[in-house]
Amino acid sequence: MTIDDLEIAILVPCHNEEVTIANVVSDFRAQLPHATVYVYDNNSTDDTSRVAAEAGAIVRKETQQGKGHVVRRMFSDVDASVFVLVDGDDTYDAASVCALIDTLLTEQVDTVNARRISNVDNAFRFGHQFGNRLLTSIVNWLFGERCADILSGYRVLSRRFVKSFPALSTGFEIETELTVHGLSLNIPMAEVDTPYKDRPDDSSSKLNTYRDGFRILWTIMILTKDYRPFFFYSIISSALALLSLALGIPIVIEFLDTGLVPRFPTAFLSASVMVLAFLSLATGLILDSVARGRREVKRLHYLGLTWLGQSRRRIPRQD
Repeated sequence: MTIDDLEIAILVPCHNEEVTIANVVSDFRAQLPHATVYVYDNNSTDDTSRVAAEAGAIVRKETQQGKGHVVRRMFSDVDASVFVLVDGDDTYDAASVCALIDTLLTEQVDTVNARRISNVDNAFRFGHQFGNRLLTSIVNWLFGERCADILSGYRVLSRRFVKSFPALSTGFEIETELTVHGLSLNIPMAEVDTPYKDRPDDSSSKLNTYRDGFRILWTIMILTKDYRPFFFYSIISSALALLSLALGIPIVIEFLDTGLVPRFPTAFLSASVMVLAFLSLATGLILDSVARGRREVKRLHYLGLTWLGQSRRRIPRQD
């Protein structure tokens, strides 16, 4: 199977990218002439839609604000064998798209992540670079070390991955959800180094370092609670147990020395906190069983889809 045999959809979520979108559409059309480019305009106040249409893209609109809403709509509306998801800010290298698709085909994986490599200082600001490394390290620690750039907006995805992805995020945390979905279900993944360049001078980033960084960190915490509830609630249980012991040990020591409990409210508080610690641990155990069942359902739905949407090859029967 070659790239020319595939039905490829290039998905470009956009918000106020009038300056850059024409270059993105034309560059990817030059690399993949037979692919269809879809630009989803997310309430732009400039001429993004007009410029994208003139460049040869199919333009559609998503009125719910946020990249997560746009990606969910794109994954629902568009059908293809291979999906190329890329931002419309002209910072990603279109020339790398064939290498990404080749990796998907040769390694037979469901997602290929473009790991950003840049020698331009302004392309990867220190705050963004530090935040990306921190969040990537947290995700790798929690879900397995298989991805070096979880926040990359440039990915190649199989039809099986796209149509089994729930897409619950609303904003820039969608990249984190894409990564965690693949890691939690042990979906075959790969990563390819690609050049990353700075935005044009007359274009501005929509990413807010602190606000969006906090939202991504919050998303990681929520996904940890959903996918690894026993680990999540064990941390809470341990913290409560330590607090209970810190409050209760001095009272026990004093009781052993004098036979009296002079600080009864503190003793009651210590016992109550320890009860909460055991309740938290029990909650984690119960929800862990629920999460396992949900993962099994997701895994079965994923396995029920063909890799690139094509018919499964029949294995000849040995008589």
